[in-house]
Amino acid sequence: MKIVVLTGSPHQNGTTSVLAERFIAGAQDAGHSIFRFDAAFQEIHPCSGCDACGMNGPCIYKDDIENTLIMRLVDADLIALISPVYYFHISAQLKTVIDRFYSRTGRISGKQSVLLAAAGSNTTLTMRSLQKFYETLSGYMHWQNRGTVLATGCPTKDDILKTNYPEAAYSLGHNL
Repeated sequence: MKIVVLTGSPHQNGTTSVLAERFIAGAQDAGHSIFRFDAAFQEIHPCSGCDACGMNGPCIYKDDIENTLIMRLVDADLIALISPVYYFHISAQLKTVIDRFYSRTGRISGKQSVLLAAAGSNTTLTMRSLQKFYETLSGYMHWQNRGTVLATGCPTKDDILKTNYPEAAYSLGHNL
């Protein structure tokens, strides 16, 4: 299976990097091919809503989304969204990439997907908006949700390493 891993954290060695690395290790151990796109470290632009793409590309921005990522998303079997939780939602970096799906909406539809997220908070509100967003996005894109790992109460890398969340991320990738 071809898997595109989209990460949204601006921290190269934080909690979501642990989830991403373990998910990727599990998927690779199961024989899947991985393309990883770390949105926070790429040249990306937000969708301007100009509709020049007509929802079937190309985008007016010739950035890393258009030049490196978008056709990999079109060719992917599964899209993995991995983000820290900022104010009950994904990071702005990952949201920018998702907004740019617009340029190939029909060609990115019908995939499989997973969501992995990490948050410092562990209240009942922590993941609610994020889960609703993912459910709505998956429904709109006709994605088949293959699973989630929602790591609450993990403000630091040391904290997440003391939990079962890294193993859950590995298992999710391995059991696809």
